[in-house]
Amino acid sequence: MPAIAQMSPEASALYQEACSAEHQQDLKGAIEKLEQAVKLPGADVMIYTKLAGLYSEIDNSQKALETYKKVIELKPDDAFVYISIGSIYENQGNYKEALKSYEKALDIYPEYKYNYFNIANVQYQLKDYNNAIKSYNTFLETYSQHSESRENLAASYYAVKDYDDAAKQYKILYEKNPETFKSFSQYGLALLNDNNPEKAVEMLEKAISLDSENNSAHLGLAQAYQDLGKNDLSYEQYQIVLAKVPNLNTVRLDYANLLADMNKNTEAITQYNMYIKAFPNDINGYKNIANVYKTLSNYDKALENYLIAETKDSADINIKKNIALCYHNKKDYANALKYYDIILTSQPDDYNMQVNKALALHALKRYDEAIAMYENLLPVKNDKTLKDNLNNARVARGHELIEAKNYGSAIENFKTAIKDGYTDGFVYYGLAKAYRATGDNTKAAENYEKAISIDPDKTAYSAEYSEFISSLYKPKVNVQQTQGTNKEDLPSINLTIDDVDKTPAVNSNEIKTNTQATESPVTPTVSVVSKQNEELISEGDKNYKNNNYDAAVQNYQEALQLVPNDAVTLLKLGNIYKLKEDNTKAVNYYQKSIIVNPDYTDGWFNLGLAYANENNLIESQKSFEKVISLDSNYNFGYAYYALGLALEQQGKTEDAIKNYKLFIKYNNDKNMIDTVETKIKQLQKS
Repeated sequence: MPAIAQMSPEASALYQEACSAEHQQDLKGAIEKLEQAVKLPGADVMIYTKLAGLYSEIDNSQKALETYKKVIELKPDDAFVYISIGSIYENQGNYKEALKSYEKALDIYPEYKYNYFNIANVQYQLKDYNNAIKSYNTFLETYSQHSESRENLAASYYAVKDYDDAAKQYKILYEKNPETFKSFSQYGLALLNDNNPEKAVEMLEKAISLDSENNSAHLGLAQAYQDLGKNDLSYEQYQIVLAKVPNLNTVRLDYANLLADMNKNTEAITQYNMYIKAFPNDINGYKNIANVYKTLSNYDKALENYLIAETKDSADINIKKNIALCYHNKKDYANALKYYDIILTSQPDDYNMQVNKALALHALKRYDEAIAMYENLLPVKNDKTLKDNLNNARVARGHELIEAKNYGSAIENFKTAIKDGYTDGFVYYGLAKAYRATGDNTKAAENYEKAISIDPDKTAYSAEYSEFISSLYKPKVNVQQTQGTNKEDLPSINLTIDDVDKTPAVNSNEIKTNTQATESPVTPTVSVVSKQNEELISEGDKNYKNNNYDAAVQNYQEALQLVPNDAVTLLKLGNIYKLKEDNTKAVNYYQKSIIVNPDYTDGWFNLGLAYANENNLIESQKSFEKVISLDSNYNFGYAYYALGLALEQQGKTEDAIKNYKLFIKYNNDKNMIDTVETKIKQLQKS
């Protein structure tokens, strides 16, 4: 390069020699010549510029910077010198100083658009992604085909979670040259976060095909599969990553969520606990593990974790709802009610929480408050279950009022429930008790009969009715002294709530089909009752012998309405149901026979046989043991034989043999004895 006018002849000569040395790749020699030149008087800015550039080429950044600063002293408006200085700072990782230099160059020479690429790159390194995005876009307005800047722009969009624009930039790059495109992982993750899991799967699978060790792609693919409901494929991807990086705790929350979705609850709990240990301040770990425990009905552990979550975010109303529901399902209605009140203070129109509060009040026997809430809720949603709850509360309150001797209010509650559609026999039983207490025997008898006709299996109704009839022919007693309500007779209410988004279900009592009122009864004498009972049993026995079982059942049940505590008749009903292969009802009636008469050996023995039919060997064993305790020689020792069979089937060989031997002691049937002796020998050999 020829010397310019300001350069001295000596300096110009050295400059020319330096250029020749540089041309011959003798950078050291070129630098020596220029270092001599800058020591001469009249050294030109061109010499300093050339020297600074050569220092940069040999990576002597410090001398290059010092020399460029001398250039700036001589020529302060040279934008490219500032760009060169910025480049040195950028290579050193001193991005703040690099940015200052690039921005100074931009102030001096704004028309040089390529400088926006320099500025954008430094802003990207400083994680100033929003300004980097502006700079990259400005640069691309002029250099639209510049792939590196577009890729960095896409990464900047991804960094600020603008996944839509990130995906658009990657799409441009991919469609421009799919053969050379390499950013499949980044593109796939952007698509995944932009709620396009199907396209994300395509890109992430390509990323893994290029690099099977790309854990980010594996994890992104796991999430994409999970979003598409392909849980088994998602599970495989998580397994690949965790096998390689077992301590990768950052992904355990998502992995645990997948396991919970797959109903692998035990594994999910293990993963949640590992995540919580690694990140004890993340509320999501506690909430999600609590959700799994709630699904498993482990309400104690669910509460433990929901309560921790509540301490971390006391404003989260959904956490409070789950806490309330867990308390409710634990039947801790007092604490459930406390949370319902808190929730309804914040969300007074939450229908489900209002229903749940009414249920809690109902369960706490705060019937008047529950009734008021049910009545307020029904106009909002005319729900049959809610209506049943209301009537159950009215009937329960009615019985409570009977205990308080407030018979008028009790009758009012019962009548309101009936008017509103309540048909269970318990309401008529309550009316019978209230009318009996007020001395209205006709209405009392009428309602006893209604209760019995609706619920013929409720022996308490028929027993009290029989006692009432008998009392009419005894010296008058204080009619106020009615029997108390058995807690087991209260209207049933199912207070288990499965989901915060569902209206909780409450089961009403089973309703029979016969709801017709009977005529006012003609009061019979005790002897008439006894005679009717005998006739019904006799008729039932005839039907039983003729295999007319349905008619026999009807005869025996009618007899029980007159004399409900007849253990033999109850046993006969059990026998019929056993013959009809309705083992559940057979067990029910056998149980009733021994409740009526706890020493009834036939009842215990038949109950043991019925349990054996159900393969309930433990209860069968207990029943036969009870028979033996009552009568060791029962039925010529057959209780020992039956007990031996129950024990043998449980694998209790020694005890079985012992009882078989006792059977032989009490029995005199030679064929049967031979059979049992053979069984004993076989058991002793095994």
